[in-house]
Amino acid sequence: MPSDQGKSVADIALVGGGAAGLATAVFVARRQPEWEVFLLDGAKKLGAKILISGGGRCNVTNDIVTADDFWGGSRNVIRRVLATFTAKETVEFFREIGVAMHVEPGGKIFPDTNKARTVLDALLREANQLGIKILTEHRVTQIARRNDRFELTTTARVLSAPRVVLATGGRSVPKTGSDGTGYRLAESLGHSLIPQTPALVGLILDGEFHSPLTGVAQEVELTIRVEGDKPQRLSGPLLWTHFGASGPVVLNASRHWHAAQLQNHSIRISINMLPGDSFESADRRMIDLAAAQPRSAIHNTLATLIPARVADVLLKSLAINPQQPTGQLTQESRRKLVRAMTDLPLPVRDSRGYQFAEVTTGGVPLDEINSATMESRKCPGLYLVGEILDVDGRIGGFNFQWAWSSAWVAALAIAASKF
Repeated sequence: MPSDQGKSVADIALVGGGAAGLATAVFVARRQPEWEVFLLDGAKKLGAKILISGGGRCNVTNDIVTADDFWGGSRNVIRRVLATFTAKETVEFFREIGVAMHVEPGGKIFPDTNKARTVLDALLREANQLGIKILTEHRVTQIARRNDRFELTTTARVLSAPRVVLATGGRSVPKTGSDGTGYRLAESLGHSLIPQTPALVGLILDGEFHSPLTGVAQEVELTIRVEGDKPQRLSGPLLWTHFGASGPVVLNASRHWHAAQLQNHSIRISINMLPGDSFESADRRMIDLAAAQPRSAIHNTLATLIPARVADVLLKSLAINPQQPTGQLTQESRRKLVRAMTDLPLPVRDSRGYQFAEVTTGGVPLDEINSATMESRKCPGLYLVGEILDVDGRIGGFNFQWAWSSAWVAALAIAASKF
């Protein structure tokens, strides 16, 4: 039972003080400054996930954001929500609260300070200036509908409010508070759930190919072949690690690997180390290189195409002498080498799981919310924003943009609603 037997009364209660929860609270309070806005979170301090995002720099959004940058629920719903509060408007909002931004390669937008703390501090400062009551160490354990109000039981008190926002996140990095509690709360209020998996997470590989390559990065194209689906191709940097593979392209591929496991579908992921080349065009390149530099050691020739350390391991795995002159390579060996460079199987055993995942797939289905308001179709007065919903974006600031956009849509509707 809560230690405080009195019942606090709010105009709106927000559960979860991450990006989506903080943004929703700020947007509501700006439009309804007289309201009692309560933000509840089980952590001692807010924003742990913001602080670790983007390598501690917080990739706030992307220069170009479209529904095609996301997976999960309906693209049409995602498109409508994103259009209501765009990346440009996100940058302007943060400028208003004192955070200047800059664009980096790939369209990633970061604070000029390159510190996630700048983003979190600005949100908290704005929340405090607006009089939002932030209650940390108030883990919500139960939400019950009592006539036209909700009763929220926390580890410290009971709170009553006519409107509730679930912004609890998913299951990724549970030490930050995203431990899946929000899903249980949503279910208790009538929602169903799409099974969840980790996403944007490194992949653990079988075998020893990756072991000598720890720390080596290279541009690749991954081809993902899932039973019953058309092949998908993802391009970007791959980083070889002690456990297997990471880097943006692998993180993006991880949700597809997990989805296949969830559905018991076979999946094959292969690497093309020469993005843009097919087997045939890559083979032609090798023939041309052999003609131009027939005496060059095959290792040295390969090192003009792929990282030298990768060339070392690749040749060893194929039992090709690295010092053999390129011009003396047999057709069989050359084609075997080209095949390995353009279609090398990635032997995935598992991912690093929720402890390291940047986002969660699955969650509350989008067809159970009104996309014009983010209000639940199952429980009037309940709103859902951010990662708790069945939306997950690729790496590059897209998941944060979903948080800001869904927060904006919910806030506009809440602020205009009649209690």
